[in-house]
Amino acid sequence: MSSSNDLTVIPMTDRHHGDLSETNTSDPETLTEKAVLSFHNISYRETVQSGFPLRQQTHVIERLSSISGIMEPGLNAIMGPQDGSSSLLLDVLAARRDPSGLSGDILVNDKPRPANFKCTSGYVPQNDVVMHTVTVRDNLEFSAALRLPMTITRNEKRRRINEVLELLHLDKEQNTKPRSKELRKRTSIAVELIAEHPILFLDDPTTDLDFATTTYVISVLRRMSMKGKTIILSISQPQYSIFRFFDSLTLVASGKLMFHGPARDAREYFTSAGYPADFFLDIINGGFCDTEEDGHEAGNYEELIKKQYQATEKLANMYAESRLHSDTRDRLDKLLGPQQLDRNSAVETTCVTPFWHQLMWITYQSFKNFQGFVRVTVIQAVITATLAALVGITFQFLKNDCNEVWIRAGLLYLLTIFQRITSGGVGELFVIDRDHFLHEHTSGYYRVSSYFFGKFLAELIPRRLLPSMIFTLITYFIAGGRMSMSSFFAMLFTIMMLFFSVSSLPLSIRTGENAVAVPKLVETIYFVIMLVFLGLSLYSGSLLPQLSWIQYFSIPHYGFKALLHNEFLGQNFCPEHRMEEVNGCHNYVICTGEEFLMIQGIDLSSWGFWENHLALACIMIILLTITYVQLLQVKTLEVLRSRGRNVLQLFN
Repeated sequence: MSSSNDLTVIPMTDRHHGDLSETNTSDPETLTEKAVLSFHNISYRETVQSGFPLRQQTHVIERLSSISGIMEPGLNAIMGPQDGSSSLLLDVLAARRDPSGLSGDILVNDKPRPANFKCTSGYVPQNDVVMHTVTVRDNLEFSAALRLPMTITRNEKRRRINEVLELLHLDKEQNTKPRSKELRKRTSIAVELIAEHPILFLDDPTTDLDFATTTYVISVLRRMSMKGKTIILSISQPQYSIFRFFDSLTLVASGKLMFHGPARDAREYFTSAGYPADFFLDIINGGFCDTEEDGHEAGNYEELIKKQYQATEKLANMYAESRLHSDTRDRLDKLLGPQQLDRNSAVETTCVTPFWHQLMWITYQSFKNFQGFVRVTVIQAVITATLAALVGITFQFLKNDCNEVWIRAGLLYLLTIFQRITSGGVGELFVIDRDHFLHEHTSGYYRVSSYFFGKFLAELIPRRLLPSMIFTLITYFIAGGRMSMSSFFAMLFTIMMLFFSVSSLPLSIRTGENAVAVPKLVETIYFVIMLVFLGLSLYSGSLLPQLSWIQYFSIPHYGFKALLHNEFLGQNFCPEHRMEEVNGCHNYVICTGEEFLMIQGIDLSSWGFWENHLALACIMIILLTITYVQLLQVKTLEVLRSRGRNVLQLFN
């Protein structure tokens, strides 16, 4: 069996100041030096369902059919019409698709592609996922901190960041936030270069870029490939000035291989077969047809599709019988050899940094992102404080000797409602940055657990809990709540437990959903019903026996009962010096907190307080566990989303 060293590769140029070093940046399984990727009889099938929900039919569609080839160090382009085949082949080679539909062999340096290949190769998605709320350098520092092992010193990481910035001409824009398309694209490439993986995949890196920017990006990739990197990219409709940069060309259409070989030989290949010199450009644009047909225009869409299908079959068969294909097959057979490959299709994500390091950097990056919303946060805090002051003054004005008990109970009921209001947008915590999470976790930045706790600590506490605490403290103080040290801190603790429990429900409902409208409606209906029944139980003393079971499913119920227990236990609302005013009241006056608590059916012992906290803790743990499990499963959405890009191919 031959070695990867026997293969012809593009020679490396002399290293200059801005070139990247060849430092080994990960564990022993990580690829280093040059890499040759070969794929042998790759086929990919997807199972799709159609029809009505109760009468769905399942179909298996072959997206790729028996594709073989070699990607060596250099600039390797995968091209074809916009039917999704080129991006699909790129994703399959990069291990970014569901492996259950894959058949065939993929080797890296004569060995089976490792299970953690996604973490040992770079991948730049078509839609850039860099954070535009932090600077270019911040994005690179985040990648370096999580993708480079702890054994690399801070100075070495800083030097590597500076080299990448210089290579991509980002050094003058390193303190700029990547908001333009061109800057986001270059930043996306720079982020992947930090880890110095020998193989870099790019899914249509020129999307939405003008010609000048496209030329610059491709020239940068060309320079990188000349340093020994294997760069594989899918690209749509490039001009010849861009095409001439490519070392290898792979043409695919409708999942079939039309051409695979040196890019400079493509024109001669089709010319020798009797096709026009630029016929392969027609394949890329999707407007090709058989030149031996009579040439009349297609009368309808179905006829055009039929003619293109026939042309695709003919071109695929022509390549399969060509000398170019047989030469490639001989090289592939030498690479594969007689070895028995492990056909295990398992894909795993590995990280080179420990949990605590990931948690620290995710929290730090979230706070950096939070700084981009300082103005909004300050305005929100001012509005919240003003509203709290007005509410507190209103309750202080309404309070008198005859209704103080009910005014205090109403104040606590309002604080309970406000916890629901401030948690309204919490459900989108893991939805807004879903694309970032999918890409970064898949690429080995961090574990799901570190991301979960990092986002929870850095986003939920300062941006959601802080306004809640501001409103609670100001309102409670002005309205004249119980201010003893123990009662005050017990109240704050109860508010925090209530807030986190209330926030856990929208997180558990919406984390795993793509469309949040229906789950949000269900969540809103739940809280409206629970708060209405809570208000009825407050002023009627208890619910009807037939409805008493509702309180056990009510999150606000447990928090409100704990607040009432803390506020009223041991209180005397009819002191001797105020008996004359109390006796003048027209309604019955509750004089002790214990009497009010008994009316509400609350246990007067300390367990009456802590049982509600235990219930809130159990609810919070259960709902957050559901959230975490959904976050683990949300990776399947990446597969579903990527399949959507091939809808056109399904119609074809």
